[in-house]
Amino acid sequence: MGHFKIYQENYADVTVVSNIFIDQYMKDANDAQLKIYLYLLRVMGAGLCTSVSDIADQFNHTEKDVVRALKYWEKNRLLSLEYDDGKNISGIRLLSIAKTPIKDVHPLASVVQLPAKNEAPPAKADLSKPVYSLDQLKEFQNNEETAQIIFVAEQYIGRPLSPSEINTILFFSDKLGFSEDLIDYLIQYCVGREKKDFRYIEKVALSWAEAGITTPGQASKLAGKYDKIVYDIMKALGKPGTPTKAEAGFATKWTKELGFAKEIILEACSRTVMATDKHRFEYADSILSSWAKKNVRIKADISALDEAYAKNKSSAPRLQNTSSGQFNQFMHTNYDFEALEKEILSN
Repeated sequence: MGHFKIYQENYADVTVVSNIFIDQYMKDANDAQLKIYLYLLRVMGAGLCTSVSDIADQFNHTEKDVVRALKYWEKNRLLSLEYDDGKNISGIRLLSIAKTPIKDVHPLASVVQLPAKNEAPPAKADLSKPVYSLDQLKEFQNNEETAQIIFVAEQYIGRPLSPSEINTILFFSDKLGFSEDLIDYLIQYCVGREKKDFRYIEKVALSWAEAGITTPGQASKLAGKYDKIVYDIMKALGKPGTPTKAEAGFATKWTKELGFAKEIILEACSRTVMATDKHRFEYADSILSSWAKKNVRIKADISALDEAYAKNKSSAPRLQNTSSGQFNQFMHTNYDFEALEKEILSN
């Protein structure tokens, strides 16, 4: 690629890093994106010329990495790219950084804005996955940039992708609006949790889209909100994807408030899964709350409760009516989940 000169609106004969860039843009950019943008400021301030290959050599990146970083900043409206007839980058215009406006909110104002009487509520974004045509998939695969996404995904997954899986990646890019970097991070994130099933990957992507995630930095912060044990509990209860606030709340209660060790929580999860496929967090919470009242701390305590329950059940007559509302009879080997479900739904 040929050399090009970088020029800036509101040109000043100094190299300046805007405070707005530091406050609003730097936190979400990755290492390569930061290095390349700062290098552009340096070159521009000195009135020098550079090229994609020069930048790649400067930071030991591939030219594709450099182009991806430049397009990232173009998408964030910090620069615009110019191309020659051969579709090679021929110029970069560094744009003035405008501070993102933040609306003033009165301290007593409600965060939720209700629509006017005659105004319909805003429609929820349609995140359903379309089925792309064969021509669309071929065009997606043949595009130099998106082909890189597929290549990276295949490296993470460890095999060639099926047409259905390519359709899913196109959905991430086309419908969810995920950048190449975010798709890269998404697949890396899921594979790192030993989840290579694209149905799981798609569920995570949808949860990120609903949460307004647009950058790897934001996704990392969302994932980092929860300890590993939360994901272990999710897995034990058969709940894939990112925990909801309520699900994370249960996990926090069991670990922090009730003070249970991981093995005790997973034992309650195991018993819950064996008995029901509905209201699993509520069932597990009922079991663990009862165990807390009985001072259960190690698995031997659970075994002792099971043995005592079995002994009492074999020697005592069966009670016809129980109205105490307690869950003692549910906390051993045999659970009356029908009665427990009625209790849960009545609260």
